[in-house]
Amino acid sequence: MVKKVLKPSYKRVRVKYLIKTFAVHIIRACQVVRLSRSMWYYQSKKDDSEVIDKLMVLAESYPTRGFDEYYYKIRREGLKWNRKRVLRVYLEMKLGLRRKHKKRLVKRIKQPLETPSSLNECWSMDFMSDALTDDRKLRVFNVLDDCNREALAIDAGLSYPARAVIETLERLKDEIGAPKYVRCDNGPEFTSKTFMNWCKKNFIEIKYTQPGKPMQNGYIERFNRYFREDIMDAYYFNDIYQLQKISDNWREDYNFNHPHKSLGNISPKEFRGVLKRGSLKYKFNVSPKLTLED
Repeated sequence: MVKKVLKPSYKRVRVKYLIKTFAVHIIRACQVVRLSRSMWYYQSKKDDSEVIDKLMVLAESYPTRGFDEYYYKIRREGLKWNRKRVLRVYLEMKLGLRRKHKKRLVKRIKQPLETPSSLNECWSMDFMSDALTDDRKLRVFNVLDDCNREALAIDAGLSYPARAVIETLERLKDEIGAPKYVRCDNGPEFTSKTFMNWCKKNFIEIKYTQPGKPMQNGYIERFNRYFREDIMDAYYFNDIYQLQKISDNWREDYNFNHPHKSLGNISPKEFRGVLKRGSLKYKFNVSPKLTLED
């Protein structure tokens, strides 16, 4: 029979247990588990922070690779860490386990939030989420014209894939024409091939916001706040049709009656009429707000 020998680290755990559970003295606890007191008082001086940081960088950059490739990349960079040390840290970090990893987004460039100089130049788009009274999840797809802040669409559905997004945009294109570019986040509906191919087909540029930077799409975010306060937080909905009917009424009131400070305290529809008549000169400040001059 092979006698199992405990490592000092495991003996220290047992000493802690004896002291805490039976309130015995350190000397007695060390004698019971046969651990020298010098080993009990010993404090490790090892600092593996650099190894940990390096392995974390490699794991993020190459999530499907293994230890050998990580180790040889480290050696090629001139870091002379011992293989056993790197392997110990690698195992402690549990990098040997198969990890699920998300597809990485292409690095987004910060896009300035500028007010377009003409109608139908830029549309902002975003999704909102809520639930019906029976706890079924719902989604609301909002489209806004950045020039006059007009709500072009508020469409609700239990699900809203890229195909449904294109159906809404096709309807708007038939009614008022296609925009020059659209502004949206990096949601799966907007990064899908279906959506990107539709934009390419219609010569529409996509301006993606940077992840975690919702205010780069500030116009639609402010609109979402109004819609949530007035509708989604104010009512219970039994079905999608009820929500859609209330949303359509609210959208009409918003477009015809909501005073925008950045538009000179007139509504989106009034501003649209003013631009079409050409009876108003306008210019932009350093901030994206619109200044009006008679």
